[in-house]
Amino acid sequence: MEKTRNEKIEGMLRALVTEHLNRESNRTSLITVTHIDLTTDMKNATVYFTVLPENMENAAVGFMLRQRKYIREYIKKHSQFRVVPFVETKLDIGEKNRQLIETLSKKI
Repeated sequence: MEKTRNEKIEGMLRALVTEHLNRESNRTSLITVTHIDLTTDMKNATVYFTVLPENMENAAVGFMLRQRKYIREYIKKHSQFRVVPFVETKLDIGEKNRQLIETLSKKI
């Protein structure tokens, strides 16, 4: 099945955000970009991420909030998008719930 334009751009954004985080993080926790939601006008992007170990979530959320401006600058510098989206960051609770369900199902 052919990917839509938004899906391709979301994939490129995910790769760019991941590259930026790999360069800027202090590596005390593992921050993984799970997916990106891009608005249809491509002006706003929400980056969903998970953190390991879980006790570092608060620090990682603060780090991601501080990095929003720099992520946008990195995207602008390393891509040729006409419109560079404004970046929001959110902890991916859905992924956390999926992992919990998987753990519980293995116990059964």
